[in-house]
Amino acid sequence: MAGDSPDQPGGLLTSLAPGARVAGYRLEKLVGVGGMAAVYRARDERLGRVVALKLLAGDDLVQRRFTREARAVAAVDHPHIIPVYDAGEAGGVLYIAMRFVAGDDLRVLVAREGGLRAHRAATVISPVASALDAAHAAGLVHRDVKPANILVDAGPGRPVHVYLSDFGLARGVKSVSGLTQAGQFLGTPDYSAPEQISGREVDGRADQYALGCVAYALLTGSVPFKREVPMAVLYAHLSAPPPRVTDVRPDLDGAVDQVIARAMAKEPDDRYGSCGDFADALREALSVEPYDPSRPVRPGTQTWWVSPAAPAGSGPAPAGPLTTRAAATAPLTVPPDPLTVPPDPLPTQLAGNPLSRPAATPARVPPAAAATWTAVVAADRAYYDSVQAVNEQEAGSISFPGHYPEQRFRLSGTKVRIGRRSVSRRIEPEIDLTGPPGDPGVSRLHAVLTAGPDGTWSVTDADSDNGLRVNGRDVPPHQAVPLRDGDRIHLGAWTVITITRG
Repeated sequence: MAGDSPDQPGGLLTSLAPGARVAGYRLEKLVGVGGMAAVYRARDERLGRVVALKLLAGDDLVQRRFTREARAVAAVDHPHIIPVYDAGEAGGVLYIAMRFVAGDDLRVLVAREGGLRAHRAATVISPVASALDAAHAAGLVHRDVKPANILVDAGPGRPVHVYLSDFGLARGVKSVSGLTQAGQFLGTPDYSAPEQISGREVDGRADQYALGCVAYALLTGSVPFKREVPMAVLYAHLSAPPPRVTDVRPDLDGAVDQVIARAMAKEPDDRYGSCGDFADALREALSVEPYDPSRPVRPGTQTWWVSPAAPAGSGPAPAGPLTTRAAATAPLTVPPDPLTVPPDPLPTQLAGNPLSRPAATPARVPPAAAATWTAVVAADRAYYDSVQAVNEQEAGSISFPGHYPEQRFRLSGTKVRIGRRSVSRRIEPEIDLTGPPGDPGVSRLHAVLTAGPDGTWSVTDADSDNGLRVNGRDVPPHQAVPLRDGDRIHLGAWTVITITRG
């Protein structure tokens, strides 16, 4: 730490000379300093290997955070999280011995090269997203995802490998962030989520927000909100719309702006279901091949996109190319009877990305099941104009989305839920009809499509607030209505779902 004297904790750690020994590790070179810690390249004298030795000296609170980092990293076994070899205390100094990464961190890489090519940026974001999802599954939130904490290990004769490092701020998934009692902000202003800044409850979606900021930085060579003072940066994260990548990189597709805008949504519920979902959507927008072709594509990853340049509530951006995807459904809980039709296979191509999942054997599939059943979701202007609001307040809260993009969901499995996604309520409908802000037209769980043993489908109203109509007729709650090719399902104030078979 520049400016520290040797009698201060940071100065004491950085003043250790090469050749000094700490807990059986011989220090070779100081490679990094941050906060109350220093990182040395060191050699494990017992095993002869080079390690990154992180040292810290501080008060009890800082030492507890340091100990938490060692336990947090050691608890998550993932190829893109730097492994911990050893941790402990020696001579009043805490230490963690980790794998030494010889390459640069992304901060250095971006400062040297500027915005990265699409494929190269995706090669970084996907493994980091995978590492974060693993940490979240283990009950941890990183809370300081930034280019300086993403290391690129490169060497002759081996592929580039990306590591997520520095879990020093990691906490449980239901933690409160923001300012400490001393008024110190925990995190990095350029990459901090709004809920982290305001001191609200923080979960893995805060890491996704930060990863969205990192993606912006990798593609443009600049932080999302460049301001003169840190407080102005924090305010921008709280209130300013996400910047557009294409303003800096007009060579990229506008879909990239939409993907990053969703990852950087102010409200956690409006972001992707996981960091991996965000990374997959970004790769698709960048026209990069799938990171893991065997990974199932989560439904509802391309719903309402509000242009960052448009005022809130002005409706979604104009529709891009038609997107076709599968509505992945809950698997059977018991082995199917031999006479029962197996679920439809996933398509061989999904939104331009090849999948390798084998199809069901055609010889065992009845003709009705062999067809492809698709739910086509669109906005129905005529139906919207025919709906009579109960009162002026309801009329004012529902508006027709003039640029709602048509969506296609291939039906598979046994059940497909229709509604609005809510992470806080743990509602993840396979067909996500989240609309403009404040639009209450579709219930959280509005309806359910169910596959029959002959391969046909039926729809049931799940006791929704605004009801369900099939071909113009009201459907009583919990009554299954068989569907045929061309049937139209109306729900909410303007949404129409046309069922097609072909």
